[in-house]
Amino acid sequence: MDIAPVAALLGDRTRAAMLTALLDGRPLAAGELARAAGVSAQTASAHLGRLLDGGLVTVVRQGRHRYYRLRGREVAQVIEALSRIGPPVEVRSLRQSRDARRLREARTCYDHLAGEAGVALFAALVGGGLIEPAGPDAYEVTAKGEERLTALGLDLAALRGARRRFAWECLDWTERRPHLNGALGAALTGRMLELGWFERGTTRRALAVTEAGHRGLADSFGCVLA
Repeated sequence: MDIAPVAALLGDRTRAAMLTALLDGRPLAAGELARAAGVSAQTASAHLGRLLDGGLVTVVRQGRHRYYRLRGREVAQVIEALSRIGPPVEVRSLRQSRDARRLREARTCYDHLAGEAGVALFAALVGGGLIEPAGPDAYEVTAKGEERLTALGLDLAALRGARRRFAWECLDWTERRPHLNGALGAALTGRMLELGWFERGTTRRALAVTEAGHRGLADSFGCVLA
């Protein structure tokens, strides 16, 4: 397998900044990606063209507008894996320090919960006997977990039938401990956002736990966040 072309695409700081911004999971316009990378619209367009040609992003068209998103979960996983082995970004301002703190507390890892909140939730699910190991890095929901998650509104049968892996652990790049990935992790994160347990903040990818979220996490999963 020839990884050099992909590595070359990821090795540019501008393209890396754009791909990291897209880890939010939501499509972004070229202008938004240009601002995220700190480059001009013309420069951003050239880099996006290379990412499109390289198969790392796709385009979503809405009317006259074009929005870019990661090609899929596999691309997000590669970026997250590189984040775990790469050096941390040097903090040069109060805003960068604030953003880094928010991302560490709670964020989306493409479509599932990560950061301190994600790690704490995973630990609570395992410690509370709601999920249990079912193979290398894989997990299955217990009878107790079936009851709790179904009550929350998740269709576990449909999730198990999805083409995506059901539930597995993903090493968190800030906490160096696992959070929940897979179809179950994505569905649970989406449901918690629907219930208003978490809200999207002004910092891209960052989530903020609400008062309802503190209560819901504690009551449903025994997960207590600071």
